[in-house]
Amino acid sequence: MQFDTKIAVVIRTDLEVWQKLNVASFLAGGIAASFPDCIGDNYEDGSGTRYLSLIGQPILIYGADRAQLSRALERALARDVRPALYTEDMFSTTHDAANREVVKAVARADLNLVGLAFRAERKVVDKILDGLKFHT
Repeated sequence: MQFDTKIAVVIRTDLEVWQKLNVASFLAGGIAASFPDCIGDNYEDGSGTRYLSLIGQPILIYGADRAQLSRALERALARDVRPALYTEDMFSTTHDAANREVVKAVARADLNLVGLAFRAERKVVDKILDGLKFHT
């Protein structure tokens, strides 16, 4: 199935594995919260046990260094695409309000980005992420 939109998560490649998984989870949650129409129906197994819904389209995971993340952020904003973001400072906080505080304390050009997520038209996301490769 071909979707009109693309969901992409970009994660800094020099993170610890637990950090990458944490960042991907938070960013996917940001997409789900901001685009409720991307959520599929609940799941149910053959025994009738019901499970939670998932995002109903693939999420592509890309790797990037700091400069590539900053470039992707600027490209997204130039195209009126508002991303979800995760900064290195957020690893040291313990709750959502503190996460927002550490982001607000830093100018955009100085954000120490470790991850971004986007949902937009396929071609727009491709332009934002031009040159990036899938995370390995």
